[in-house]
Amino acid sequence: MKSRKWYNYLWIWAIIYFALGFFNILFAWLGLIDFLLPLGFAVFGGNKLFCNSFCGRGQLFNILGTKLRLSRNKTTPRSLSSKWFRYGFLIFFLTMFGNMIFQTYLVAGEAQNLKQAVKLFWTFSVPWKCTYTPELLPENLNWIVQFSYGFYSLMLTSTLIGLIVMVLYKPRSWCTFCPMGTMTQGICKLKKEYKIK
Repeated sequence: MKSRKWYNYLWIWAIIYFALGFFNILFAWLGLIDFLLPLGFAVFGGNKLFCNSFCGRGQLFNILGTKLRLSRNKTTPRSLSSKWFRYGFLIFFLTMFGNMIFQTYLVAGEAQNLKQAVKLFWTFSVPWKCTYTPELLPENLNWIVQFSYGFYSLMLTSTLIGLIVMVLYKPRSWCTFCPMGTMTQGICKLKKEYKIK
């Protein structure tokens, strides 16, 4: 039997992240780890090691879909892994990320009040209130809180999309069009071409 490595248990991190954010929205900042590490591996290592070995969300989808048999295990449609869909989804995702940054900027410049809401699919507010105690930070740092709500919304929405395609198709179908995977793949290709030249 193949021995399991420490990084085979990073799916626990995916669960802990959402649990912590539920109890205090400021923990949403920890999600930047899942944004910066894949880019770091791609830029400095020229590989997708994070996606292949360290992605807790991918591991979680695999466990839910395979071990708990929550996936229909149907072949993922080619359209989801097509270049047009992957890059189209990446552009859409980056647009939503940019909007989140802009909302954070407006709160930082006091042009907009803090919006304490977690949004699903960038539209629907979740039916619960994530905990945030206003006394934790002075009012001029409300942008930190605004970023937390926006980033948690982004992470929760992308996880829900991943769960939906996990149920409909193969467990890790999300990985075929994950924005981080698309970005890291693009970076790796650029690095490879640069080395060849």
